[in-house]
Amino acid sequence: MGKELVAMILAGGRGSRLKALTAKVAKPAVHFGGKYRIIDFPLSNCANSGIDVVGVLTQYESVELGSYVGSGTKWGLDGNSSAATVLPARERDEVGATWYAGTADAIAQNLEFLDQYDPEYVLILSGDHIYKMDYAEMLKAHKEKGADLTVAVLNVSMDEASRFGIMNTNDDLSIYEFEEKPEHPKSTLASMGIYIFTYKQLRKYLRADEKKKDSHHDFGMDIIPAMLADHKKLFAYEFKGYWKDVGTVDSLWQANMDLLNDSDLDLYNIKKDWKIYSEDTLAKPQVIGDKASVKNSLVTQGCTVNGDVEGSVLFNNVSVGTGAKVVDSVLMPGVLVEEGAQVYKAIVDEGYTVKSGEVINKEAKEVALLSKNTRD
Repeated sequence: MGKELVAMILAGGRGSRLKALTAKVAKPAVHFGGKYRIIDFPLSNCANSGIDVVGVLTQYESVELGSYVGSGTKWGLDGNSSAATVLPARERDEVGATWYAGTADAIAQNLEFLDQYDPEYVLILSGDHIYKMDYAEMLKAHKEKGADLTVAVLNVSMDEASRFGIMNTNDDLSIYEFEEKPEHPKSTLASMGIYIFTYKQLRKYLRADEKKKDSHHDFGMDIIPAMLADHKKLFAYEFKGYWKDVGTVDSLWQANMDLLNDSDLDLYNIKKDWKIYSEDTLAKPQVIGDKASVKNSLVTQGCTVNGDVEGSVLFNNVSVGTGAKVVDSVLMPGVLVEEGAQVYKAIVDEGYTVKSGEVINKEAKEVALLSKNTRD
């Protein structure tokens, strides 16, 4: 008897829009929210949804990510009977490269992994989104509809819709058309890049796609249109919680700021119903608002703050010197802000030192990024 549901997390992106933050690590391994990394969110969602077999598909800077993911036990997955398994891209005979040609190709290269579990359904996720979601509810909807494919969607504004892949649906949320970043959107149901496939159908379409030389080997551009053309049963599943694609410096900064502004993303798990697991099991991010020197900020245990911090997120081992000022900024692990330095609206990369008396981005029109990887 095979597994009912196996999850596959696409975690191989180069993350070039995150600039220096991904110079040495894969995008899903980038730090977030005081003690987490981006990939903690889909992994934790899997654990909380009762999914105990997860494949993590890597390629770019995969060593650190693979080491971080480990056996999966850090994410509430039982390391004995199940695990998060790292699946690096294999060498492709026809081109001799180790890169996936597209999202569909990434899954196609790992059909042997899926076959060994003989799943009834496969959940496909991105490794670079911040959100909490119960995939069991999405699976329930998929089964009730008798769907071949269910696509999670977010209802965005009409102004935003042209930036997304848009699902045009009937009243019952059955999908009749998919448009990639339409200039004139007919709908505001944006694809979140979260899919549940009935595995027999997924396998069939991936094998057919492998043989198409003109294919992009992509779910949005190739697999979904092919299934629509064959009149398969495709449905949208509307998600109504907090979700953010943190693929740019601005969006990563904004998502960190959202934590300070009563967003729907509860990292402190006040409701005790949906823990976000992490490699760092000891440090506890905490909002400190009752100290004159620290206002509306998330400061992780282990930080040293002798200056003023306002509206900022500080990771472990951050030190803010006497007379220093940090405003609306994200300071990643090991950052040192020396005496008298000032930092405004910035992301400061791991291990970076802001020199004494230095003033960074005081006009704060855009998010500044400080990193040892862009500085001699």
